[in-house]
Amino acid sequence: MKRVVITGMGVISPIGNNVADFWSNVRAGKVGIGPITRFDTADYKVKLAAEVHDFDAKDFMDSRSAKRMELFCQYAVAAAAEALKDSDIHMEKEDPYRVGVCIGSGTGSLQAMEREYKKLLDRGPGRVGPLLVPMMIANMAAGNVAIQYGCKGKCIDVTTACATGTHSVGEAYRSIQHGEADVMLAGGTEAAICPLGIAGFTALTALSQADDPMRACLPFDKDRSGFVMGEGAGVLILESLEHAAKRGARIYGEVKGYGATCDAYHITSPAEDGMGAAMAMKYAMEEAGWRPEDVDYINAHGTGTHHNDLFETRAVKQAFGQQAGNVKISSTKSMIGHLLGAAGAVELIACVKSIEEGWIHPTVGLVTPGEECDLDYVPGSGVAAKVERVLSNSLGFGGHNATVAVAGFQE
Repeated sequence: MKRVVITGMGVISPIGNNVADFWSNVRAGKVGIGPITRFDTADYKVKLAAEVHDFDAKDFMDSRSAKRMELFCQYAVAAAAEALKDSDIHMEKEDPYRVGVCIGSGTGSLQAMEREYKKLLDRGPGRVGPLLVPMMIANMAAGNVAIQYGCKGKCIDVTTACATGTHSVGEAYRSIQHGEADVMLAGGTEAAICPLGIAGFTALTALSQADDPMRACLPFDKDRSGFVMGEGAGVLILESLEHAAKRGARIYGEVKGYGATCDAYHITSPAEDGMGAAMAMKYAMEEAGWRPEDVDYINAHGTGTHHNDLFETRAVKQAFGQQAGNVKISSTKSMIGHLLGAAGAVELIACVKSIEEGWIHPTVGLVTPGEECDLDYVPGSGVAAKVERVLSNSLGFGGHNATVAVAGFQE
C-alpha cells in the first residue's frame, strides 16, 4: 500500500475564499451566517444562511467557461485552482493520466432545475435550455475541474449527501493507495441556497428558523434547533509519498485511515445507538494503527440538529469507550453552517490547519450542552494543544457514515 500525503489545499467558504482567510476567521471565531440575499424570503420560515460573498468566477476562469458552469462547479474549479497552486504541481510536468479527480456534490444544481422547469411550465418543452443536463448533474464539478486543469486520470463523483466530501477524500486516498493514480484532487462542493433548497429542507424540519445569526447554528447546545444551510467548496491535493518526495513537495500531513459504513436504519436520522458512525471511526483508527487514547481531536459532523448531535455523541462513546471524555471535539459548522456535500472537505482542511498550528477551534455558540451531550466540545474559545492525530467525521442522509484519519507527517 502506498502512503498518501496532503500537499495542497483550497477553500471557498462563507468566511473566506482562500485557505488563509478561512483559517484566520476560524481562529477569530467569526460566524459567517446572515440574512439570505439570493432570493426574497418573505414567504419562507427560514431567513438565514451562510452564503459565500465576494466571489467572482472570472477570477478563476474565462467568461465562456464560467457561463457554462453552475455555481457549484465554479466553486469547485476555484478551490482546485488554489489547491494546485498551493501544491506547486505543474500539470505540464505531470503524466496527466496519473492525475485524477474525486470531487462530489450532494445536490448538483438546484438552480438549473428551478430555472429550466419554469421555462417548461411557462413556455413549453421546446424552450428548455440544451445545457440543462450537463449544468445540473452532480458529477460535472469533477468533470469541469478535470477539463479546466487537464487531469486525464481517474475522474469520479461521490454523492453521499452530507458525507460526500469525506467519502471523496477517502476514495481518492484509496485510489492512490492501490496505485490507480499518483495525484488526486479530492473534495466536495455545494451551492444550494436557493428557493427549492431552502423550501425542501424547511419542509423536512431540518433547518433552524432562528432570526439571530449568532444563535442559529448551535451544535451540541440545548437550544439547538436545526442546521443552517451553507455553501462553498474544499479541495485537497493528495499524492503518493513517493511522488511528493520526488518533486520535493511541501507536505502538510498524511492520510492514515478511512472508515465508511451505513446505518441501514433511516433515510434521514442516524442510528440511535450511534454504532454506524462508531464503526466508521473504529475502522479509520484501525487502519491508522491508533488506539482511542492516541487521537487528539475529532472534528465532529456536529450539525446543530437534535438527533445528529445526540447520536454522534453516542457514537464517540461507542468508539472511544472510557477515552471519550478525554478527546477534544468541535464543530466547524458552528461558524460556516452546513456546506452539505462540501462540508467534510472544508472541515478536513480545518483539521490539517489544527495539526499545523497546534490549535483547536471552539464550537462557537455552545453555552449549555444538551441532554447527553456531555463530552468536551471545546466551548468558549479555542485551545492551544499538541495536535498530531485527528479524526474528521461526516454523516449523510441515507445512513452514510465516513471518517478520515489524518496525522502530522513523519518520515
